[in-house]
Amino acid sequence: MSYSRFAIYFVPADDTLADFGAAWLGWDIRTGREAAQLNVNGLHDITMTPMKYGFHGTLKPPFRLNDDTTEQHLSEAAEQLASRLAPAVCEGLSLATLGHFFALTPYGDVSQVQRVARACVVDLDPFRAPMTKAELARRRQANLSEQQDVLLRKWGYPYVLEEFRFHLTLSGRVPSEEMDHWSRTVQRHLPALPQPFRLDQIALCGEREDGRFERIHSYHLTG
Repeated sequence: MSYSRFAIYFVPADDTLADFGAAWLGWDIRTGREAAQLNVNGLHDITMTPMKYGFHGTLKPPFRLNDDTTEQHLSEAAEQLASRLAPAVCEGLSLATLGHFFALTPYGDVSQVQRVARACVVDLDPFRAPMTKAELARRRQANLSEQQDVLLRKWGYPYVLEEFRFHLTLSGRVPSEEMDHWSRTVQRHLPALPQPFRLDQIALCGEREDGRFERIHSYHLTG
């Protein structure tokens, strides 16, 4: 399989939460296959944007590989990184709204989650190809703060490190007048959420020719 971009995600293990995420979005990132989407009126419309990424929490956002490296080199580096990182634990996950979209976010002391994400961004950055001028211009259309622009130029994405907030996305942008409805709908379908929440593995994921992401390999955090 040839991939145009790679990313480091947290992909839940094969459990009820992962199964829910696949059925909610209609795409199973674990297997790289379509999943039977829940029969909820309007669900396809609000999940069209996140569907291609699958149910995940971003640790290092999607990037193109440097010309002088390979997928194998990246995989080996991700495995080595995982062997040095201890699992991250916090009190749990809960449903949240981030702007106008829904996601599951960790609560309690999230410093350990931030630690893992920072390591993924920084330690694997030598594998990332520099942004093109067009990519930089496109990202800057998001009305970034000065700090976000600095992060964009240094790390290829504006919402990393101190601007990062770990989340598992459940929707694209939802109209204001529909937020209450979808909040109740998501709550009705959510399985019991983990308490505590353990981020104990990272996944190397790739963007396929059809634009959808799939898990290539998972690495347990054993540091």
